[in-house]
Amino acid sequence: MPSGGWLQSSPIIPELGFCLGARLQMFWLEPGLPNSMAPGKRPRTTLSPTLVTRDGAAILAFGSPGGDNQDQWALQMLLGYVDFGLSLQAAIEIPTFYTDHFPSSFYPREAHPGRVHVEDRIPPAVLDALRRRGHEVILEGPWSLGWQCGVGREPDSGWLVAGASPRDSHGFASGR
Repeated sequence: MPSGGWLQSSPIIPELGFCLGARLQMFWLEPGLPNSMAPGKRPRTTLSPTLVTRDGAAILAFGSPGGDNQDQWALQMLLGYVDFGLSLQAAIEIPTFYTDHFPSSFYPREAHPGRVHVEDRIPPAVLDALRRRGHEVILEGPWSLGWQCGVGREPDSGWLVAGASPRDSHGFASGR
């Protein structure tokens, strides 16, 4: 899965004069760390296209751009679709959030423990509960987080279904 957002965030290696590639930037250049660049190692990656199967058959494929937030948004959509019975489109449109707790995959690898970014469509009672639990809540725009798109088969009817995020103009849902 290609990714094009790396040029603005990848460090230039002065001795070589070029940036690390789209996934090599996930390595740490400091020796001795679990994700340090070394021969034969594979970097942590933020690419996470997902294929869900049931009884050996593919029933749902989905993904999102968004760096370290991809897996967080993917889980929210998947839970909405599978556990809460939302349509695929409705699961994609639920208000989303992400945390900055873990060090970023991208240079300069910042971490903000306890910080959670939430779309301001999330109910005020939930925001208050997060704050009471000690989270630093950062309100984002109402349709600003997550760009999921997906396609699958409805379990009962076998109908092909697709959905795409209305949050930007990058996602489209189609099938045949």
